[in-house]
Amino acid sequence: MSVPENLKYTATHEWVKLESDGTVTVGITDHAQSLLGDMVYVENPEIGRKVSQGEECAVVESVKAASDVYAPISGEIVEINGDLDGSPEKVNEDAFSAWMFRMKPDNAADLDALLGAAAYQAAVDSEAH
Repeated sequence: MSVPENLKYTATHEWVKLESDGTVTVGITDHAQSLLGDMVYVENPEIGRKVSQGEECAVVESVKAASDVYAPISGEIVEINGDLDGSPEKVNEDAFSAWMFRMKPDNAADLDALLGAAAYQAAVDSEAH
């Protein structure tokens, strides 16, 4: 399982990347996509939507199940990855390049509370036992 060091993570299996312009890119982790299996649909939030940390804001559907995607921090959705509309399998091919949405954080310091790569890996390992 891949857990890039340069990203932050949530206990609900979202990855978060702080961009140079201050926005945050969000997707689901490699672990999450492997549990879900072949993706058949991605429903992203609407641009302009304000979300609170922990709020359900998107859905991924696979041949096995539908799963909610949660906002890792509070903020406003500023961009969605339209490529996933017609090609949800991109999440399976490379979960860390197939981002779902970008958001403008209400408070960038909220990122500090998210999990680092080692902590996320430890959480996943403990789930498996």
